[in-house]
Amino acid sequence: MKVAFLLNDLQLSGGVGVVVQHARELVLRHGHDVTLVLVREQEAAPWEFDGLAHLHVEGLDDARRERFDVAIATWWETAYSLFELEADRYVHFLQSFEDRFYDRLTAERPAAAAILDLPVSYVTEATWIAETLARVRPDAPCLFVRNGIDKDVFRSPETLDVRLDEPLRIVVEGNPDVWFKGVYESIGVVRAMREPRHLTVVTGDASKIEPGSADAVVGPLTHREMAALYGSSDVVLKLSKVEGMFGPPLEGFHMGATCVVAPVTGFDEYIEHGWNGLVVDWDDPAGTARALDLLARDRRLLTFLRTNALETARSWPTWEQSGTFMAAALEKIHRDPPPPPYAGARQLVADSRLALETQRLLMHERNEYRRLAKPALRVKQTTAWRRLKRLREHPAMQPVWKLMRPFTRRVRSKLTG
Repeated sequence: MKVAFLLNDLQLSGGVGVVVQHARELVLRHGHDVTLVLVREQEAAPWEFDGLAHLHVEGLDDARRERFDVAIATWWETAYSLFELEADRYVHFLQSFEDRFYDRLTAERPAAAAILDLPVSYVTEATWIAETLARVRPDAPCLFVRNGIDKDVFRSPETLDVRLDEPLRIVVEGNPDVWFKGVYESIGVVRAMREPRHLTVVTGDASKIEPGSADAVVGPLTHREMAALYGSSDVVLKLSKVEGMFGPPLEGFHMGATCVVAPVTGFDEYIEHGWNGLVVDWDDPAGTARALDLLARDRRLLTFLRTNALETARSWPTWEQSGTFMAAALEKIHRDPPPPPYAGARQLVADSRLALETQRLLMHERNEYRRLAKPALRVKQTTAWRRLKRLREHPAMQPVWKLMRPFTRRVRSKLTG
């Protein structure tokens, strides 16, 4: 079978890594002809994936001249290029409901939500996504393929290294600039601990981490380097706000680390509170710090959780096993009739109308703000206003301004309508 995976780029990310692993398995173990199609111009060199050596990578212009058995969008932006390819079947590999990555007032949010209305088949990696999609699009075929783990890289130890006297060794991983990853919140929680601890932050840009806020800042790391770090750690701390089926705690499980996580979507795919990890409340840094302090003090509980985390990892599928399920899913999609061409059309129209009305409301509010703020803006652009501002900042004038504050508030109110 000839398969195309559409990607924005080949930069470091968990989602891209999952796609590359599936593509590699389809080529090496199932004999499929797989192409990674990059839908936009690349500004940076690709991340060094182990599996890229076995894969064909080309741009969208070249892919338009070919015909595929199955074309697969892997991110909402790539779905907008999906039907530019000639294919027997069209698929969206849905790793999360991607509109949740954006603020509700951004243009990207409705655009990301709209791809759920396309007449395609779906493959997903988490049971919660499959269950939600069944409610949102009961007409759309959806097949579940669990992510695998490279157990040659994340090779579980035969016995657990029990640590009794060392500080609690904690790993925080993620891009601090991505708001829903909770990296800064995690660092703050560790700093609030009372018990001895050692924090390692893994990030692609160490300059984003305040000096002295962690014992070590490393990255970017290869998978093998991450495996070694997890193997020397006790806890993976992950306070994400949005996830599909997040991989770092699971990778930590394979190396004998437990986890402390927020109840983000996908956590219950493998994490059980009090058995192989701890699940803490949302937006509770004090409570999360206490949970970490508990693990630092109670080494029997820490060892219990780490032992069960390791057992959970032993039963998790390899990429070879997961790749077999992906191959079967794509073969089934190719064999079965395609979805009706107008599937999701009603919802697509409704979502488009909602996005239009939302944008119209935002533009109205912006125009009203500009109209009301114009008098104040004109005053602030005068030379007299700038001189008054410098006078106000003089220390000798502070008592006078304090007495005049009620009057200036009334003036400001008049100027702004």
